[in-house]
Amino acid sequence: MKKYEQIYQQLEADILKGSYAIGDYLPSEAELAAAHSVSRDTIRKALALLAENGLIKKKHGSGSQIIKHEPINFPVSALTSYQELVERLAINSRTNLIAIDKLIVDEKLALLTGFKRNSLVWRLIRQRIVDDVASILDIDYLSKTIVPEISRTAAAYSIYHYLEKQLLLDIAYTKKEITIDQITDRDKLLLDIGSEHHVVSVKSKGYLRDGRQFQFTDSRHKLDKFRFVDYAQRKR
Repeated sequence: MKKYEQIYQQLEADILKGSYAIGDYLPSEAELAAAHSVSRDTIRKALALLAENGLIKKKHGSGSQIIKHEPINFPVSALTSYQELVERLAINSRTNLIAIDKLIVDEKLALLTGFKRNSLVWRLIRQRIVDDVASILDIDYLSKTIVPEISRTAAAYSIYHYLEKQLLLDIAYTKKEITIDQITDRDKLLLDIGSEHHVVSVKSKGYLRDGRQFQFTDSRHKLDKFRFVDYAQRKR
């Protein structure tokens, strides 16, 4: 094991056992280098690993700050929007709308989404920043027949809020599939992946009360940021 990996593991252990509180700063690069009898370049490599794994964030002029590292409980059975979860769980999050465009569904997209071939859909790509870390990439497809128009403002805030409050659609249920997927080039570009090679993918199809499918979503999550939970009650 290389020296910077050893230092990384030691600092990681100190952070996880609470030697540093969330919001505290690690000693400076010079202080860490002196304490471990290594070069500052070695310390920078160790700090880069801590940042990649969501334990610190580098703040220009201030140093390396400890950030929240406990996984967020993400309910998979609840039919709630991301914005509703943010408000309910008090998640420190913001959304960047990367793209919104119209597509004609080809054979490959039909197999993925469940929408009919040659139908029109909106595609929305949204990046979710959680605790200053790009942690979720949501790729949504919406039936243009059901959703004729959608603004950038509505897309960036909450699709469900727009569908229910503005279009008065009656959303009934979703079908979800959770898999561990290899990262894609898009994941590398829009998520703070670090040294990871996989993401958690939550694929869901949304249906209205009348049975029509209105949405397909591929929600791609950093492995270390969320803990996916469900709640079951035994029938008597």
